[in-house]
Amino acid sequence: MIFLSFRQIEIMKKIIFSLILCTTLSTVCAQYKFKHTKDLECTEVKSQDRTGTCWSFATSSFIESELMRMGHDEVNLSEIFVVRNIYKDKARNYVLRQGKANFSQGSLAHDLINVVAEHGIMPDKDYSGLIGDAEKHDHSEMEAGLKGFLDGVIKQRRVSDKWEEAFDGILDAYLGEVPSEFEWKGDRYSAKKMAKAMNLKADDYINLTSFTHHPFNEEFILEIPDNYSNGAFYNVELEKMMASIDNAVDKGYSVAWDGDVSEKGFDAKEGIAVLPFDSKREDLFQEPGEEMSVTQENRQVAFESYSTTDDHLMHIVGKAKDQKGTTYYIIKNSWGDRGPYEGYIYMSEAYVRMKTVSVMMHKDALIEDVGER
Repeated sequence: MIFLSFRQIEIMKKIIFSLILCTTLSTVCAQYKFKHTKDLECTEVKSQDRTGTCWSFATSSFIESELMRMGHDEVNLSEIFVVRNIYKDKARNYVLRQGKANFSQGSLAHDLINVVAEHGIMPDKDYSGLIGDAEKHDHSEMEAGLKGFLDGVIKQRRVSDKWEEAFDGILDAYLGEVPSEFEWKGDRYSAKKMAKAMNLKADDYINLTSFTHHPFNEEFILEIPDNYSNGAFYNVELEKMMASIDNAVDKGYSVAWDGDVSEKGFDAKEGIAVLPFDSKREDLFQEPGEEMSVTQENRQVAFESYSTTDDHLMHIVGKAKDQKGTTYYIIKNSWGDRGPYEGYIYMSEAYVRMKTVSVMMHKDALIEDVGER
């Protein structure tokens, strides 16, 4: 048996305490440390709540940033005004195709642009889509009811001309009636008049993607379920797509991003999206590590094997670097202010290279040898 003196016991206590403290500090210090290299103007983080309308929230945020870039005052646009119009457009498509089409809550960035061109825009204060004392969006029951109604219409031997009015009635019940006019900047505006006053032009925006099953430097209809409207995407090599994103952000243009968020390296609660070389790393969200090398070829394999799918749309509003010099894109999400960065996510360059399905940007932000000006 070994007997220790009081002094030796005190020394041992200090050593043990020091070891515990060092271990704790190493855990705390072993974190991602970001230095912003570019920040773009954007509106506050919002929440899509229990809806599949990320496409409207992300693209509305994109348009809000575009308006500020163009010199307009900050405005909170109504995402649900756009969503409602897309529900109606999808319903017509669904009925005309006799139910052999996609009818769901999801859509893409260009669908919002199409609504702006045809119907205009309006502030969220004038059409929030929330009725009574409701504080959060929830389209689950409404979507089920809308689809059930449409399926009932399609089963009829002959479709009457009343179904669209009835469909509108369901939307009114869940989202409220759309105002024909509203007050903005001390005057009366319609949605179309507001879009015209903002000088928003659908032709100013382009969708880019990068896949090898279609020729590069041409448009094609991207084969993903939410592309119900058969939108065309300009196909470029991976390096050109990345260069266009970088060029846009560096020049002050934000970017609407559509991609896959199902990877283990994506965690909104941690505010990090990385593509680790070793997916079994236990310290994945504690400190930067080696990431996969992404090529045009393995990116294509991921898309065709459904490893990369059209999961979520978000908004690129800047760039940053971590303590090891790795580039990240600052992403504004639409899941509320969750996580350490209050609703923002740092997405690594490798993740963007692999998991981007498409991006939308202003044509003036393109690099010189991409697209038509």
